[in-house]
Amino acid sequence: MTTAQQTRPAGPQQGRPAQVWTALAIVYVVWGSTYLAIAVTVRSLPPLVSMGLRFFVAAAVLAAFLLLRRGPRALAVTRAELRGAALVGVLLLGVGMGMVTMAEQYVPSGVAALIVSIMPVWVVLIRTVTGDRPRLVTWLGVGIGFAGMVVLVHPGADVAAVNGATDAQRALWSMLMPVGTLCWAIGSFLQPRITTPRDPLVLTTYEMLTGGSVLALVGLLRGEDLSRFASADTSSWVAWGYLVTVGSLFAYLAFVWLVDHAPLSLVATYAYVNPVVAVLLGWLILREPLSSAVLLGGAIIVSGVVLVVSGERVGRGPRVSHEPVEPPTVV
Repeated sequence: MTTAQQTRPAGPQQGRPAQVWTALAIVYVVWGSTYLAIAVTVRSLPPLVSMGLRFFVAAAVLAAFLLLRRGPRALAVTRAELRGAALVGVLLLGVGMGMVTMAEQYVPSGVAALIVSIMPVWVVLIRTVTGDRPRLVTWLGVGIGFAGMVVLVHPGADVAAVNGATDAQRALWSMLMPVGTLCWAIGSFLQPRITTPRDPLVLTTYEMLTGGSVLALVGLLRGEDLSRFASADTSSWVAWGYLVTVGSLFAYLAFVWLVDHAPLSLVATYAYVNPVVAVLLGWLILREPLSSAVLLGGAIIVSGVVLVVSGERVGRGPRVSHEPVEPPTVV
């Protein structure tokens, strides 16, 4: 029987172009659409508890799949691996996803996606603090990315609030969201450097269990109204189901396949395509206004992220790290 430590392929295998672009399109569209789905979910469901349950259910489905496919030892991990997965799960999902979920009660989904897209910039800064020396083009991207974020988050920015939120609430949660993306970046940075299950599906299962536990617990402690589960409208339940199945499972499996069958430089393009998809969907479906600040700030942020990702993949020499910018495990 195979174990979590034995299931990682030995090396990348090039996929056919049609397969690669189909999987990439799934990652582009589905992960870009999750911001829209979160916005619809939190309209009538308790935000943190519903997101916690989302990850519980997705983890249960993944665990069942692994057990049926590989047998009872499929989820066997060491204590060190479990601690590592739990730490990353708390940072990525408990704090990172929790901040996004709370913010989308006050901030348009497209704007939230643009702010979250700054995550690769945080990764570069963290790596610099730990001794890495990025190229000049990477630093240029960092500066541009932060400039775009300032355009979006500062009080008085020409960005609409949602659900009757005041401009102060919109500005506050816009400025708190980068804290969540920083925690996401820290988790992404730590994941390959600490002991975790080597199999990405096993790792994701434990991350979702721990991150979902934190989300649900914090939601209960803050007194979220659980009666909203009974009174929630159909659209919120449909959006929640979409997040569980298509967002957390289907798209992630497509991403895992891409990592092993396509160049990482191509896979990394999700980082600047997802926010564009999110902005367009928010405008088309939720009628989120495309104000001058959203268009300008979004264009600046995406340009910065493009430079960061490009600088990371074209770097040469011992001073430059060649590891890819870590993607979100699930969104």
